[in-house]
Amino acid sequence: MKMSRLWEILGKFKLFCKCRGWKTSEGEDWVEMDDNYHNFLWARDVHPSSFMRIASDKKCVVQHGMSYRVVEAAYTAWLLSESPSAGVVRTIYENPDFSKRIALYDLSQMAEGKNLCVKLNNTDSQVFEEFENFLKNELKVKVEPLAPLLGRKVNPNSCEPTVMA
Repeated sequence: MKMSRLWEILGKFKLFCKCRGWKTSEGEDWVEMDDNYHNFLWARDVHPSSFMRIASDKKCVVQHGMSYRVVEAAYTAWLLSESPSAGVVRTIYENPDFSKRIALYDLSQMAEGKNLCVKLNNTDSQVFEEFENFLKNELKVKVEPLAPLLGRKVNPNSCEPTVMA
């Protein structure tokens, strides 16, 4: 998926959020609701070790006028233009703290011209719920849950799980 298309989708969603009375930023990809920051990170792909470091940090940069400050993001959604590796998915499933505050949105199917987004979202973020509704209602994208990898052994460098012996 072209990053400009992802930027366009996120820009339209942030405009939708403003209409709901939530704060957003022109230059950064976050939504503030009830004093909580819901951060959006977009990437083509992320290595599991990099994902672990970034996800553990929980930081979000917020601009107010000409100054910047770093805040703690209550929730983070990863918007990926390629399917996440099994190692990244496993990291979320194996870490309950991550599972409660991190969502993954695999937009790779949209890059292939299909109206499908695969999600891994076990958060209670109303902003992420609205993002999913926005994809469904405004962009006519089918949002399906990522099948859990339970009972399977995962190669951290592969997208394909292998059945345990």
